[in-house]
Amino acid sequence: MSAQGAYILGCRGTWLRDREKAFFADANPWGFILFARNMETPAQVRALCTDLRQTVGRNAPILIDQEGGRVQRMERPYWRKYLPPLDQITRSAPEDMVRGMYLRARLIAAELHSVGIDVNCAPVADIITDRTHRFLRNRCYGADAQTVLDAARAVAQGSLDGGVLPVMKHVPGHGRAFVDSHHEPPHVNIDLNTLAATDFVPFAGLSDLPLAMTGHMIFDQIDPGVPTTASAKMVRIIRDMIRFDGLLMTDDISMEALSGTVADRSLAAIRAGVDISLHCNGNLDQMESVAETVGLMTPAAQARADGALAQRRAPDAIDVPALEEELNSLVEGAFSG
Repeated sequence: MSAQGAYILGCRGTWLRDREKAFFADANPWGFILFARNMETPAQVRALCTDLRQTVGRNAPILIDQEGGRVQRMERPYWRKYLPPLDQITRSAPEDMVRGMYLRARLIAAELHSVGIDVNCAPVADIITDRTHRFLRNRCYGADAQTVLDAARAVAQGSLDGGVLPVMKHVPGHGRAFVDSHHEPPHVNIDLNTLAATDFVPFAGLSDLPLAMTGHMIFDQIDPGVPTTASAKMVRIIRDMIRFDGLLMTDDISMEALSGTVADRSLAAIRAGVDISLHCNGNLDQMESVAETVGLMTPAAQARADGALAQRRAPDAIDVPALEEELNSLVEGAFSG
């Protein structure tokens, strides 16, 4: 198989324009990502996924952020609306939490797989603090490493059992973000040893997962002024200390925590050792500049990408109504709205 572009790209609407088709065919992105702007009906989403894959002539991965709660791109009337993950955990008895998170992820995976989406940007393995910014807080699973790890492992397994690859995020930890990284860079002034004993722990426990997403955090005592996404020092920590050897992608490269053009940001990430740049907003001019600047994946990145996709499999058979009933028995009001 020929090398693929070191980027994941989005499209503008619910169907592909001719210029988008031509660009994707030429740029050959590793995969695609969908958002609420791309959702209309199940049949339409299935058709869009088919069209995206046809542009590159292969079964390219198609990603989405379907965490449940505040961050889910597919909603009613065709798809379930879930409680935020933290609410679900806090409403569950400890012994029910892991099973509940598994069931939730397995049901989400069934919805995704049915329309052709095979990668979900979850679990969120960040540990919250008293000051975690509200953009992230109720998307997380807890305030201690073991709770987060247990819940995140359940989410990952529920996804895999449903034929959907999980993406753990935001490595190596975003819970100390006291500002919204969509708008400005979060700074963390904590030493490496403390981080290794706290924030890094869930990610280390999930290091066998196939895919991970960087956060745009700046760890001032490790690489001052440089976001993790563009930091060779932080990427080396992810590889050597956390021991993650799967495919590493950026968080959305168009977020304003990063400086410079999206092409500059993407190139900085690749030079730092990140495998793939994730560009989400569907702006074709920006995507063209990213593709031209970044080019193809390195041989090492392509090998990790191929290894990740090798873990895709057909979903296990399930009784959906039975799983819904079980989840509702564990978490009162598990489905919101």
